[in-house]
Amino acid sequence: MMEAKRDLIHKLQQDILLWQGYKAASNSACGKIGLGTIEDVFPDGVFPKRAIHEFITVIPEHAAASDGFIAGLLAALMQDGAACVWVSTSRRLFPAALSAFNVAPERIIFIDVKTEREALWITEEALKCEGLAAVVAELNEISLVESRRLQLAVEGSGVTGFILRKDGRKTASTVAAARWQISPMPSVTEEGLPGLGFPRWQVDLLKVRNGNPGSFIMEWAGDRFEEIEYNRKSTTLPEREDLKFG
Repeated sequence: MMEAKRDLIHKLQQDILLWQGYKAASNSACGKIGLGTIEDVFPDGVFPKRAIHEFITVIPEHAAASDGFIAGLLAALMQDGAACVWVSTSRRLFPAALSAFNVAPERIIFIDVKTEREALWITEEALKCEGLAAVVAELNEISLVESRRLQLAVEGSGVTGFILRKDGRKTASTVAAARWQISPMPSVTEEGLPGLGFPRWQVDLLKVRNGNPGSFIMEWAGDRFEEIEYNRKSTTLPEREDLKFG
């Protein structure tokens, strides 16, 4: 009886994913992108590429850490030579810094505009371009309806969308497949060597559609992500007034 219930629940979860526009691919067709245990928390253990991912920033340090983490994701998504569009009204990313994450800056099309309305329109149109690997958009706010339009765009093109919410203190409900918060952590240097170590982050998955949120410590080990620690107990994160979302 319990097995029948589990099968029924699994079937309902898969149906809900399809209704929400998430078309899961097999591991062999989609492939891993090198996130280790993080990928296991997604449905079928596959990082959703044909989806919108939302990154929440509360302080400037979160934005800088998110830029680096997203760059690592782009390194995996752009391996076939595809380009990426990066849209912003107040970009602070230094393009040459992307090379530290194995991303060629010349393959990123930066579009800097004056208003959020322009940024949102360009993001939607870019997400419809099948030749792109990903689109990154820095936005202060995005509504449920607007996020649904972006999701419909990626369903048709297969492009991955990253929405970098620059003011995460503003509550909002979206259809994002995952909601991330990336916080910087002190790097660890090699014994006996001067300077700084590899970039390291506290990666909190606050929401995973039909998956299991969790907390991770990840490091960019020169050419790939390396998992340092995974804490499943942190799936229930302490509630904060500036991090309440629908």
